Amino acid sequence: MVQIAIIGGGIGGLTAALALRQHGFEPEVFEQAPALLDVGAAIAIWPNAMRVLDRLHLADQIIEKAGVMEEIRWLDQQGHLINRVRIAATAETSKYPAVALHRADLQGTLLHALPDDSIHLDSALMKCSERSDKIIATFANGHSIEADFLIGADGIHSDVRCQLLNDGDPIARGYTVWRGISPNIPSAIPFATAVELHGRGKRFGIGPVGLGRVGWWATANHANTTDLPGLFEGWFPPVVELIESTPASSILKTASLDRFPTRNWGRGRMTMLGDAIHPTTPNLGQGGCLAMEDAMVLARCFEKYGATEEAFRNYERVRYARTATLSRYSRYYGAIGQWENIWARGFRKTALALAPEALLQRLMRIVFNYDATV
Repeated sequence: MVQIAIIGGGIGGLTAALALRQHGFEPEVFEQAPALLDVGAAIAIWPNAMRVLDRLHLADQIIEKAGVMEEIRWLDQQGHLINRVRIAATAETSKYPAVALHRADLQGTLLHALPDDSIHLDSALMKCSERSDKIIATFANGHSIEADFLIGADGIHSDVRCQLLNDGDPIARGYTVWRGISPNIPSAIPFATAVELHGRGKRFGIGPVGLGRVGWWATANHANTTDLPGLFEGWFPPVVELIESTPASSILKTASLDRFPTRNWGRGRMTMLGDAIHPTTPNLGQGGCLAMEDAMVLARCFEKYGATEEAFRNYERVRYARTATLSRYSRYYGAIGQWENIWARGFRKTALALAPEALLQRLMRIVFNYDATV
C-alpha cells in the first residue's frame, strides 16, 4: 500500500484525505493541535467547492447545517443599496448552491467521514527529508514516520513550506480582519443574502450560516483597537448589533495576509495545497474553496498518473494559473474595498452601482463554474 502523509488537519488536509480515499488510497493526516477545536468563524462554500463536496457525497450533510445564499448585495455604511446580483442565475450554479456555515461544522463533517485511526493529533512537524524513495517526517512529540509521499496542507504559516521553500513570512496587506458568528438575527438583515457594506477604509460583511445564526466579518485599515463596536459607530444598525451579540471570546482577529504566487510548489515526492502554497486574502471567500479544489485535483492526478512524482508535478501545473488569478483578484478587490480617499470611494460606489447584473453574473461564473471533479 502506498503511504501518503498529509500534514495539517484543516479543511484542505481533510478534503485531500477523503478524495484520495475515494480513489483507492489510504492517507494519514498529521495535525499539530492536540484537538480539532471549534473555530468561531464562518466559511463560505461557493458552487465550485460544493461540486467537490457533492463528489465526496457530503453536500447534503453540509446543506443541512448551512445557510443558503441566493443573492449578494452591496450597501453603503448607512445600509443604502448600491447594487445586487442573484447567485443562482444559471443551471450550473443552481445545481450547486452557495452556502455558508460555521467552520467547525464543515471541519466536523469532513472529520467524521474519515476513519478515526487515520487522524493523528498533537503531531507538529519538525523536519521532513528525502531518503532514497521515501520521505521521513519527524514530529515534536518525538515520533517519526516514513511515507512514500507527503502533502503539506498546514496553512498560511506552513512548516512544510518553510522547509521546502524557506521564502519568509506571508505579506501583510495593511488592514485587520475580524470574524464572528452571532446567535441573533437582526430583523433588518435580508433572508438568504450575503451583504457587504462599504465605508471609509472599513467594510462589514453579513451572511446566513444556518441553524439560526448569522456570520459576519469586518475590516479596518491599520486598526489595533479593541473597541470594535466603536469602529463602526453610526453604521447600519445591524452592524453594531451583530458585534455586540457575539461573545467577545469567540471573535477572531487577524491581519489580512497573502503571498505572491510561485510555480515552485514542491519537489520530488512532496507538494503543498491550500494556504500553504497559495494563501489568499479573505475578500472573495475562496480560500477554503481553492483548498478543496486542490485536494480533488491532486487525488485525480494520482488516479490518472499513479502514485508518482509525475502526478504531483501535473497537479501543480494544472492548479497554478487558477490559484494565482483568484489570489490576485482577491488582493485587488480588498485594496479597492479599503480605499479611504473621498474621490476614490466615490468612484468605487459609482462604478459598482452602474455595473449591470449580467456583467456581475459573468464575473461570478468565472469563479463558480470551475469543476475540479472532471
